[in-house]
Amino acid sequence: MKKNMEARLQECYDELKWLYCELYHNDLNAFEYFVEMLRRSYEERKPALRKQDEARLETPGWLRSNKMLGMMLYVDAFAGNLKGVEEKLPYLQECGVNYLHLMPLLKTVKGKSDGGYAVADFRSVQPELGTMEDLEHLADACREAGISLCLDFVMNHTSDEHEWAKAARAGNPIARSRYFFYDNWDIPNQYEQTVPQVFPTTAPGNFTWLDDCRQVVMTFFYPYQWDLNYANPMVFNDMTENLLFLANRGMDVLRLDAIPYIWKQLGTDCRNRPQVHTLSRMLKLACYIVCPGVALLGEVVMEPEKVAPYFGTPEKPECDILYNVTTMCTTWHTVATRDARLLRRQMEQVCSLPKDCLFQNYLRCHDDIGWGLDYPWLSQFGIGETSHKKYLNDWFTGRWPGSWSRGELYNDDPRLGDARLCGTTASLCGLEDWDQLQALSCDLMLHAWVLTQSGIPVLYSGDEIGQLNDYSYHDDPDKWDDSRYLHRGAFRWDLAELRDDPETIQGQIFQSLRQMEEIRAAHPVFRADANVWPLDAGDNNVLALRRQYGPETLTALFNFSEYPKLVTNPAPGAADLLIGETISDRTLELPRYGFRWLLQEEQDV
Repeated sequence: MKKNMEARLQECYDELKWLYCELYHNDLNAFEYFVEMLRRSYEERKPALRKQDEARLETPGWLRSNKMLGMMLYVDAFAGNLKGVEEKLPYLQECGVNYLHLMPLLKTVKGKSDGGYAVADFRSVQPELGTMEDLEHLADACREAGISLCLDFVMNHTSDEHEWAKAARAGNPIARSRYFFYDNWDIPNQYEQTVPQVFPTTAPGNFTWLDDCRQVVMTFFYPYQWDLNYANPMVFNDMTENLLFLANRGMDVLRLDAIPYIWKQLGTDCRNRPQVHTLSRMLKLACYIVCPGVALLGEVVMEPEKVAPYFGTPEKPECDILYNVTTMCTTWHTVATRDARLLRRQMEQVCSLPKDCLFQNYLRCHDDIGWGLDYPWLSQFGIGETSHKKYLNDWFTGRWPGSWSRGELYNDDPRLGDARLCGTTASLCGLEDWDQLQALSCDLMLHAWVLTQSGIPVLYSGDEIGQLNDYSYHDDPDKWDDSRYLHRGAFRWDLAELRDDPETIQGQIFQSLRQMEEIRAAHPVFRADANVWPLDAGDNNVLALRRQYGPETLTALFNFSEYPKLVTNPAPGAADLLIGETISDRTLELPRYGFRWLLQEEQDV
């Protein structure tokens, strides 16, 4: 039976009221405002979006399909502006993309943008990218093309140029209550005793002194990003309305940026507090009531045991999708070490989670690679955290003897022996100046690995044509001090023109990826809710994974070594999906950086 908005509100009302009043000390006036805001937001939702909501309520597993394929991109780098992206939709469809993640594009202030994560107006687009009407028009076009649109929603902070921040700086007490303002350093210094620094090198400390108003303000990220005070119900009410405003412009997925940080409590590390889960559950309820076809993507860049709780429970869900960040960085660790044991352990942990847990899987994204590995487990092999991070960074920046990888460090902190890594997939795989056949094999094997994992595989724009690092940012006065622009370069449309030429690197990568993506879309065994478990391949250089759904069983093998490997065939009689032949041999040869997808039907298993 279909439920209208009021029916959904009544279904959730008791839980929503209980959560809200517990968090905000029975502030019924604020709660009543919140409920009326939900009604108002629903009234503003246009018929086409309401129709889509109803369709998705009938098919709640729409995100779990093996046909889902994502891409993330910067609007300006890809096509100049939002109208340009709309003009390039045929290219995205040619890539097989049906889930498009646009990097931050809301209004920021030049020189104080942090890549778009310092929002000055949640209801305006950067002028050089277009207008909010252009964004809505693009969303309409994507919906017609069968492409779901994802957009970042920066929850933790605003720009110091936001109207709330300007009023707070001018002394408005209501505006100041939206942030964390202090007359002196007494309380900030108490916070500093327990709160880690996000950017200890480029933005040390968690507070900023404001000379003009003689106040200290909380700034976990950069001095121009003021942390919002979610203990104030006015902040939650207004930020939820901003989120719903974007949903009503046609966004299908909203990425909750830095959600673990949004609740601050003195004497703690201000990460993953229980109140964060109350807030994320209320956000999910708000979306279910107003726009049930919209999904929430949580940006939780932490170890698995801290990530999984952000899914909530099947009865009380929070985020619909989470980043699989640990698998990403463990994958690159495996490339550098050729040892797949930690990656296998990571997959044991991921595969043990309930099937309701849906991850966004990727090799590269707009951000750096942080080495958040399981160092207690690695210690049994004599691997120390500091020395291993140095090895990984030396390997991927080409400093290690024999390394073919080319990246750059981000936020290097020699004092702590810590740094993160930047670079495109192709450059990190050695396509810049090494054995191109080996680099190509490594690149394609890693993409096959992402496509094998359960969840939504997301390409980073340019990876489909093997785009290399863009070193020109070194000469840009607005970018030179942020090495993440190494992999945020302008899309090479001249190289994309070569995608149909199998004699070129671009053609080989593009066509091979399309073959793998089409195979994945054709076989339900790749669905996100399939049974999945790792296997022992008998060789530490080789990762083996098995998937099972309905009558199909897939065995996947990945060689993370530059040497060919002979392994026992774990699926005799299976069909190799890449070459279309049945493999009956007792042993299998995996070429250097090679992989196999071996499919068995029920009667063959």
